[in-house]
Amino acid sequence: MNRKLFIRSSGVLLGGGLLSLPSFARQNIHTKVSVVPKGLRPGDTIGVSCPSGFMTRKEMLPALQQIQDWGFRVMLGKTVDKKDGTFGGTDQERTQDFQSMLDNPGVKAIMCARGGYGAVRFIDKLDFSAFIKNPKWIIGFSDATVFHAHVNSKYNIASIHSKMLNSFPDNFLTALPVQQETILSIRDALMGLKKMSYSAPFNQMNKTGTAEAELIGGNLRTIENLAGTSSEIITDGKILFLEETGEYLYNIDRMLWNLKRTGKLKNLKGLIIGGMKIKQQANYADELNKTIYDVVLEKLSEYSYPVCFDFPVGHQYDNFALKCGVKHRLQVNSSGTMLNEI
Repeated sequence: MNRKLFIRSSGVLLGGGLLSLPSFARQNIHTKVSVVPKGLRPGDTIGVSCPSGFMTRKEMLPALQQIQDWGFRVMLGKTVDKKDGTFGGTDQERTQDFQSMLDNPGVKAIMCARGGYGAVRFIDKLDFSAFIKNPKWIIGFSDATVFHAHVNSKYNIASIHSKMLNSFPDNFLTALPVQQETILSIRDALMGLKKMSYSAPFNQMNKTGTAEAELIGGNLRTIENLAGTSSEIITDGKILFLEETGEYLYNIDRMLWNLKRTGKLKNLKGLIIGGMKIKQQANYADELNKTIYDVVLEKLSEYSYPVCFDFPVGHQYDNFALKCGVKHRLQVNSSGTMLNEI
């Protein structure tokens, strides 16, 4: 059924500090429980911005319709329909757009339209003062890992790692069940009316065990690139989840060595490995003579925490919404893996 979309642009509306400290110091003091933004209710407004890659309003329409069907309003930022090379507008335009979303008290959540690259180019230009006083959900994955790491490590504020507008199906009713479930998990995470719960099948390469801790993570390459910056991810005492796509196996190996050598794997409570789409070498003789399991587990031989593979998060259909900065219970056993929000 065609339903009219009521649009107010940027307003376009669709109706229905921590001090700068060295990383080791921030790692030691980051022990407070994260602040969790309030759950959304029908009538609340979700702001849409393009902090990374560009996306048109036309491409967004299926997602906008779905969000409206949930009862939310959507305010489209000024970066929608903007293009500057691969970016959704110039650095200045993307900075101003995201800043306006952070500052607007009427915007209860900010959804990144798509990933790609670009958030790191302006993250240090943003003023989070209003956001700290009135926390709101920041939603997205891939390049949005910059925001998840930044607001968690600097401000102890939770966020939602999930699909973005470019991942919504054109027709929700005819989409695969797993696509429907992952999209609905965004709504459930935003509204907070029930605790989130996910499972993964048994994998013989898993390391069994149980952990209760704050969940944090995202795209492996992005996490590696943030090392040594003010947005560096803080992993001590946490459950870390990782995903990656389109990388050669040797690059994944190198990124994981970075995490190990910088101490990011040492004091974890648990490790979750999501989708890892490996890019094949043009010449088979150049392939790393290891599996993804070898590459991960050799970094963890001295640690005893639980580890699971094949978790439904990443650049894939089964990419469920995860609340970064929120406490979860991870159970890895002979029956499989369960991750439950506490």
